[in-house]
Amino acid sequence: MDITAQMVKELRERSGAGMMECKKALTQNNGDMDASIEWLRKQGLAKADKKADRVAAEGRIVLAQQEGKAVLVEVNSETDFVAKDENFLGFAENVAKAALAARDIESLKGTPYPTGGTVEEARAAVIAKVGENVQVRRMVRIDSANTVAGYLHGGRIGVLVEIKGGSADLARGLAMHIAAMNPPHIAEKDVPAEFIAKEKEIELAKMSEKDKSKPAEILEKIISGKINKIINDVTLVGQPYVLDTNESVGNVLKKEGAEVLSFHRLVVGEGIEKVVEDYAAEVMKQAGLA
Repeated sequence: MDITAQMVKELRERSGAGMMECKKALTQNNGDMDASIEWLRKQGLAKADKKADRVAAEGRIVLAQQEGKAVLVEVNSETDFVAKDENFLGFAENVAKAALAARDIESLKGTPYPTGGTVEEARAAVIAKVGENVQVRRMVRIDSANTVAGYLHGGRIGVLVEIKGGSADLARGLAMHIAAMNPPHIAEKDVPAEFIAKEKEIELAKMSEKDKSKPAEILEKIISGKINKIINDVTLVGQPYVLDTNESVGNVLKKEGAEVLSFHRLVVGEGIEKVVEDYAAEVMKQAGLA
């Protein structure tokens, strides 16, 4: 199949590899994007799929906590300008308060709004005020008798974390760590077996023929060392603690006799593709110059 410039551009954004390497990968894999990323990783030319980082929708993450309940809600707008508007911000904060009484995002729509009516009715009213589409997109909650901390970073990243043992300060520090480091899993037991198998396959493919010819037990030790490092990278307890990088999160938890039971992390616009307008090209087109 024909490999287009757009396909090469997308693969570069997702993999971080060079243009020629991306074109070769797409050619080798008949244009299959996921297979091309894996091919690049096996050649040692890409670290990971960066597609998840391509977020562009605007809005705000809001937080509310009360008597063992904690919620995060994502409220979206079309532009950053509206995301900073006092009408939008007031609506978002009130939605978070209302969410304390809601089971999920669907029930939240019909939940009473703090100043009257329902959340859905208040949403319609704020749309009329700001002149943009406004959506209450996602919510997560933790109901627990354990220690729960919430953390917001600039209104764009929100974290809830629940710990058993430890202290409120530790829970807040962990929430800040999760906001900064975005661990996919809590501990090694939570990492899918298929992920580990795939990483082993990739690490083996990246090894030189000289290393591959080593005795099986030595080869296994080399691969295991690389996999252990990868597991530390993708688990909360394996990462260096952002408030004390000389210690891993696991060591900090052990010292304080604490355990992380669960966490949630929301980022504004995560997973939403935003259309980027090329105004210069549009003007040229209308002027008959393109």
